[in-house]
Amino acid sequence: MLIPLRHEGMQTRRWPVITAGLVVLNVLAFLGTHWKMDAEATQTIPIKLHILLLAATHPEVQMPRDVGQFVQEFRGQNPVGWGQIQSRNRRAIDGWDVQMHQMEDAAEIQGAMDSLAAQYAKMEKESIRERYAFTPAHPTAISYLTANFLHGGWLHLIGNMWFLWLAGVILEDTWGRLLFSALYLVAGIAALEFHSWVNPGSMVPLVGASGAIAALMGAFLVRFPGLKIEMAWLFGIFRAYRFKASAYWLLPLWVLMEVFYGSLFGQASGVAHWAHVGGFVFGALAALGMRYSGLEQVAEKAVEEKITWTADPKIVEASELLEKGQLDAAAEALKRHLAEKPDSTDAYSLLQRIYSRKNDQDACDEASLKLCQLYLKARNPDAAWRTYEDFLSSGGKALPASSWLDLCRYLESQQNLERAAGEYQKLAAVYPNERQGLLALMSAGRLCLKQLNRPDDALRLYEAAEASSVPHLDWEPNLKAGIAEAKRAITLVKA
Repeated sequence: MLIPLRHEGMQTRRWPVITAGLVVLNVLAFLGTHWKMDAEATQTIPIKLHILLLAATHPEVQMPRDVGQFVQEFRGQNPVGWGQIQSRNRRAIDGWDVQMHQMEDAAEIQGAMDSLAAQYAKMEKESIRERYAFTPAHPTAISYLTANFLHGGWLHLIGNMWFLWLAGVILEDTWGRLLFSALYLVAGIAALEFHSWVNPGSMVPLVGASGAIAALMGAFLVRFPGLKIEMAWLFGIFRAYRFKASAYWLLPLWVLMEVFYGSLFGQASGVAHWAHVGGFVFGALAALGMRYSGLEQVAEKAVEEKITWTADPKIVEASELLEKGQLDAAAEALKRHLAEKPDSTDAYSLLQRIYSRKNDQDACDEASLKLCQLYLKARNPDAAWRTYEDFLSSGGKALPASSWLDLCRYLESQQNLERAAGEYQKLAAVYPNERQGLLALMSAGRLCLKQLNRPDDALRLYEAAEASSVPHLDWEPNLKAGIAEAKRAITLVKA
């Protein structure tokens, strides 16, 4: 399984209020509707199916207006299916269908339809899916909007919201809140309509924000084709391989897979593949339209006017050059800025993106190291750790000893003990003749002994620290105490 983790454009000029609001709104809608929708799922489709079967095989029965309209819509939009269920020679679908085949009394048949009509009226009045999900065979105006805020399960919700966050934060920052909101809502409608064109007679209610989110992915491809996305390939049990890939080949591959699965399985897979395809195409076309109509430039100017009181003009200039693909000019602008403000995290963050786009790995690593140190200096260890993770995923090996030790201590404070012990040992291996390396050995030994229940590893680490060439008379009592305690723990385990 492939899962996107982050991309190079996660740092924005303003807090993504609309994207965060959409996530919250979807979560609240899910919490308010999920359990009732689950209970309704087993009741809705059988009622509709039985009405259609009875109306097709007994056209003389009388139906209320709402039931008759439902039957006429299905018949007009799905004539092939209607012809199949009209046949008296078809195989019975369920036990109810068997009884209807045997029923000949006109009053009994009408009574069965009246009972179904009453159930249908109650369902239409009370069912969330019937009122607010999108059903291609008989769509309602409100369902084009509301279906985009309903979800069928926790995994459905979490997956959609993660993709919404990844694509939404950068597009909202680029286009502004108003334009981004309009695109999202219209894209959801367009995706549902495309699904309806491909499946005109479908009675399966469709819910989920994935069509609108697919549109954001299409817009992302047009707007940021060279941006690198960090992916995790999950395989085996709790095993993963991380890599980075540019949007210009990763996203087209995704939409081609959606076309393939949509053509092969249709609705049988339980996923609205064609809504994804329709949304993706709409988003890509909308992004192209905004770019060439000048609407994007207007929106960008409006955003800049709102943030220029906080953004450094030279950072803004470098960002604009980067967006235009003028990487060398952007890098030079940032270097001039750093000559005046050497501690600018914004400048090093942009330099990191520029060198990544240029495939200059050495320069990218150098910028990452400096950025990590600056985040630590600014007491932002979380950002420093994310930068270090990016550094490792791009092939980087080692941080300066003091910065690395600070990150190890941050991991320990976050109770990420296994990773902290591993990083302590890596630090000690790279810097065996530095005091930080000796401290790392002692810290790894302490974690293995006190927290991880690995006394054998603790003894090995304490003994390596005691044998270190780094002067450590002041730590000698601690080392001897650690060695003695580790030996006692090993003896207890063997006993």
